[in-house]
Amino acid sequence: MRRVLLIYTGGTIGMGQNPDTGALEPLDFSQLVGNIPELASIPVAVDVHQFAEPIDSSDMNPQLWARLVEIIVAHYDNYDGFVILHGTDTMAFTASALSFMLENLTKPVILTGSQLPINRLRTDGRENLITSIEIAAARHADGRPRVPEVCIYFSGKLLRGNRSTKINSEGFNAFDSFNFPHLADAGVNIVYHDDLILRPDYSRPMKPHYVMDTGVVVFTLFPGIDEATVRHLLATPRLRGLVMRTYGSGNAPQLPWLMEVLRDATARGIVIINITQCAAGPVEMARYSGGFLLKNAGVISGYDGTVECAIAKLMHLLGHYSDSAVIRQHMNRAICGEISVP
Repeated sequence: MRRVLLIYTGGTIGMGQNPDTGALEPLDFSQLVGNIPELASIPVAVDVHQFAEPIDSSDMNPQLWARLVEIIVAHYDNYDGFVILHGTDTMAFTASALSFMLENLTKPVILTGSQLPINRLRTDGRENLITSIEIAAARHADGRPRVPEVCIYFSGKLLRGNRSTKINSEGFNAFDSFNFPHLADAGVNIVYHDDLILRPDYSRPMKPHYVMDTGVVVFTLFPGIDEATVRHLLATPRLRGLVMRTYGSGNAPQLPWLMEVLRDATARGIVIINITQCAAGPVEMARYSGGFLLKNAGVISGYDGTVECAIAKLMHLLGHYSDSAVIRQHMNRAICGEISVP
């Protein structure tokens, strides 16, 4: 029988209502799993690893990402796949980070959660959990995992984790990946799109990484942006990376002072990534003059990546390299399917 480790970090899926106060509080998830009879119909042995203190996903941080990596590494040889139950607010950040921290991943790591607690009548958590376990245990005929990468499963869609973003705070369709197709769609059957799924090198072991450098900030352009504010931001001590959310296909206002500030920052070794504010579509810095000026100022393209992934990738690279030229080189290539480089 295949084995899946269920890692409960916290989040809405594992909440229950306090009968006295009516407030939502974390449940003992190991007991709750035993009360989901549908799991008995899946030929998978499920064990539970629960954080001693469940985490509100708003409090997720790189230290907890490293803790997740440690748990996966400690149990890697004993399980066919892993399902991480996680709050939805920062799930895309965690999925992106783990995709870089688990280099050459050869087993499924599926993040899921819910918009309603799992013991509510209309919960989406039950289906999300059951299907995630089924996907984590799925194998090809040759015995190799069907989806050996970090993914998010939500509302019938299996998404590459580092391509995902939260799109809805109320509906059950909470996540999507606008610039990359679904890896699988779950309806009556689970239809896998095998040509899109990463193929690791099974001759090499999975290599874990634990270090992330948090000297990164996100900066959104808008009409009327203030020069003094931007200069102050880029003078922040210990700032090493900037994710700049630009207009359209990667455009910015053609302000001489802005180009000067960006040029000075890149000369000081700050790595600046251009990510569009649009939900879909890539950055094309040679398309308009505004983008071309950014390129001349040393800003590099984020291609069709998400903001969440750009942040995680920068943190990962900054944690491993001190040379900004090397970091810029790695930002311009796909490490684990996170961008489409022309």
